[in-house]
Amino acid sequence: MRIHSERIGEVDRYIRNFGHEDLDAKIPEYERLMRYLRKAREIDSSTRILEIGTGTGWFPILCRAKGLQCKGLEISPQLIEFAMEMGRRKGIVPDIELGNVEVDDIGVEQYDAIIASSVFEHIEFWRPALTNIYRALKPGGALFFESTNKYMLKSLSAEFAVPFYGWLPDRARYEFRKLVHGKDVMKLGIDFHQFTYLQLRRAFEDTGFREILDVIDLLDVEGRKGLNRWALATAKSSRPMRRLVLTFFVDATTFVCRK
Repeated sequence: MRIHSERIGEVDRYIRNFGHEDLDAKIPEYERLMRYLRKAREIDSSTRILEIGTGTGWFPILCRAKGLQCKGLEISPQLIEFAMEMGRRKGIVPDIELGNVEVDDIGVEQYDAIIASSVFEHIEFWRPALTNIYRALKPGGALFFESTNKYMLKSLSAEFAVPFYGWLPDRARYEFRKLVHGKDVMKLGIDFHQFTYLQLRRAFEDTGFREILDVIDLLDVEGRKGLNRWALATAKSSRPMRRLVLTFFVDATTFVCRK
């Protein structure tokens, strides 16, 4: 990937699709993310947070509104401009910088928590990006990671509304998206990757994370009833069931990893 200074039609489309969302509507997602992060470490006003790929900017804006320190790194000048305008409407100036996590130096042991939500599928060279994130985390720091799930069996992909879209070979996906959305999608917007649970777990282990929590670990059995309670309890206690569920039956690959 590289930074493009010109306006890109695919980014305009993203803003049209998601820019209308009200910040209040994002609070449940914000609270879910924070709840998961707190499985690995405490989060308070002294916590230094970095978000990779801020999109419309809702997360760093909500962090500021709630008294938390959150810096953003975003590759699209258009999205930074949009996020700044959204923040101004709320009386908040978000701290978002233009940059590319694949190649930019984001520091060594600078952050207590790093967020990478729905962004790594769009990072062409994702392993160097993961290494950069690991280096930037303090010892004991936590990464919240959420991305695509290649083999989920739901009829529609979370990335694009076509049955079994994620199962397509990479090149076939690229050509399909260019046909639907135009060549600009290859500058910003294409999902270069569709990840699997085991692929990511191995990558986190190889990078050096000492604790890796998947969504089965992050969810609580308490408060659940009936089949949902049984399925989650079974997945927690059975490795084959866990792998089956995480490979085929969850919308996204969700992890919290501690350095």
